[in-house]
Parts: sequence; structure tokens; C-alpha cells
Amino acid sequence: MTDDLTMDHVVPAGIALGAGLLGAFLLRMLLRWLAGHAGRTRWGGDDVIVAALRTMAPWAALSAGTAGAAAALPLTRTVQHNVNQVLTVLLIFVATVTAARVVAGLVRSVTTSRSGVAGSATIFVNITRILVLAIGFLVMLQTLGISIAPLLTALGVGGLAVALALQDTLANLFAGIHILASKTVQPGDYIQLSSGEEGYVEDINWRQTTIRDLSNNLVVIPNGKLAQSNMTNFMRPEQQLTILVQVGVSYDSDLEHVERVTIDVVSEVMTEITGAVPEHEPAVRFHTFGDSRIGMTVILGVGEFSDQYRIKHEFIKRLHRRYRTEGIRIPSPARTVALQQGAVVFPQQRTGPADEALLAGFVPNLPPNPSRVDAEHEIS
Repeated sequence: MTDDLTMDHVVPAGIALGAGLLGAFLLRMLLRWLAGHAGRTRWGGDDVIVAALRTMAPWAALSAGTAGAAAALPLTRTVQHNVNQVLTVLLIFVATVTAARVVAGLVRSVTTSRSGVAGSATIFVNITRILVLAIGFLVMLQTLGISIAPLLTALGVGGLAVALALQDTLANLFAGIHILASKTVQPGDYIQLSSGEEGYVEDINWRQTTIRDLSNNLVVIPNGKLAQSNMTNFMRPEQQLTILVQVGVSYDSDLEHVERVTIDVVSEVMTEITGAVPEHEPAVRFHTFGDSRIGMTVILGVGEFSDQYRIKHEFIKRLHRRYRTEGIRIPSPARTVALQQGAVVFPQQRTGPADEALLAGFVPNLPPNPSRVDAEHEIS
């Protein structure tokens, strides 16, 4: 203290501190009201911004009130400097955390603002959050009077050693960035790899891609392997797709009647079953004269990959019922085998009585062995 503490010092300090507390309270109430309005909008970015400001604005008001109170008190120059420095560092810290939340939230809202199964590309979220926090940390060090040039030099030299030690990890990191940047795979897509794994992409983070298969099990694939694998994306370029169902009818069927009945069933399924595409134009194509049937392909439209199983299920049930009503027969596979009785010729060889008896049991009317007959005549 430079002077004795008097009421002339305490009253302005108390007023400044009270104003800071009141401002923090009012700002929090105002931002809560804004959050309610932001929640009713279609864009999710305003929710992220308002939520971040609800954290930063009260702290800023409280810091301003504290700084005003410290200025009103008779403090020494050193104490005043330390108080101002602490408040500045506090504000920088709060601003850094708030900016990290805002940027990460906006990135998350962009990566999840798409149709289909919701997912989160945490690789971009984490990278942006780390970058903002690192910048804020360097600003705080500079504010405290700590030179950051040696630190940056040490980080550059140490980064080379870390990069050599973490080659696989960095390969997966850059593979994940490349996958998302090229937009070949996005969270929510249904993919199938050449190695057999398939499912919905739940998340792409800094090391691995998480896939949820249709049985709700999670399959974890390193980003490097995913980038090098042959892959089919069933969500791109369009989420809607067509599926083929093979059907066969008997040769005595009226094919024109079969086509009309099948198209009626397809139209019924497309308009009544959830997940089908009502505007899909029914299509039936005959293609094969089979062994016991005439084969045809029925083309169905589905809105999303997993809907195909329900669509096929309902279509097959309804088509089978309609065919029975219309008298259209779906033959089961059949094959006629003709057997013709004839002589069985064995190579000439010496056989004993036991061998001839055994062969006579399996092959009826087996002629006797000539060599055996000749031997019997010579003995007689």
C-alpha cells in the first residue's frame, strides 16, 4: 500500500467489484435467453457460439470489476502490475478455451450437418482444438515475459525425432485427413471393404476409423489400411440405390401376365413400405431360359442401404402370395436322370472262387471266368 486504506478507497473498489458481479449475472441471464432462441434455429453454429459466450462473458465482466477495484485501492506499483498480469492471463486463458470450444463446435456442426446416420469426424475437431489451445498457450507465455523463440526451436528439433519414432501413427493421421479432405468417405456412409468389413462409418479420428456393422458391433480399422483398401461406398454419389431380385416362373406361364402382376406388386411395395422410393419406376427384365424355369430380374428402389433387407422381405412375401392367387407357378429345380440297363464288362483277370462269389453278389448274370473254366476241364 502506498497510502493508508480509507473509505474513499474502499467504496469505489466495492462499487467496481459489485458492478463486475452484476454485469456477470446480467450477461449470463441474457445469454441464457439467447440460447433459447438459438435452439429454435436450424443452424447449429449459433448454439455453439452462445454456449461459448456464456462461459467467457461473465468471466470478462468479473475480471473488469476486479481490475477496477484494484485500480481504486492504494496498491504499490509492483502489486498493481502483478494483479493486472494475473487478470490478463486469466482473460487470455478464458478466451483461448472459449475460442477452442467455438472452433471445435463449428467444425463438428459442419461435419455432422448431413443426412443419413449421424457421426462425428473427431480428427478435425481435435486438430483445431489443439491448434487454438497451443496458440493461446504461446500468447500467455509471451504475456508473462517468457520468450517463446527457444521453445519453438526446441519443438522443431524434437518434432523431427518424434516424427521418426511415430511413423505409423503419423501415417494414420495423414491418411485420415486425406480421406476426409477428399470426401471419399464421410461419417454416416455405408462402406464395404475388399477384405469383407462393412458397415456405417461412425467416426474418423487421428488414428483409426470406427465402423458399426448391421449387428451393432464396432469394427476398428487403421486409417492407413482404409486408405489403401479397395472400397465400395453405398452412399455416394447418391444415398438412394437399386437392388436386384431374381425370380423364375414355369415355361407354361403367360409372360405378359407375369410382367403385369410383378409390376403391380413392385408398385405396391414402393408406395407402402417404409424405406422404399415411391417415385421408383418398376422394371422387370426376362433374361434366361433355365433348366426348369424362365428367369427374370426385378429392380427395386430403396432409400438407404440397410432398407434393402426389409424391402426384399416384403416384396418376396407379397409376390409369392400374388402368384398363388393368379395361378402363376414358381417351379422348384428338377432334373430327370435316365438309367439304361446293359452288360458290365470287366477286364480279364484270374479270380478265385471267393472273388467270383463276391462279384456275383454285386453284378448279376456275371459270366464265369474263362481261365477258371479251362482249369476245371483240365482237372476233370
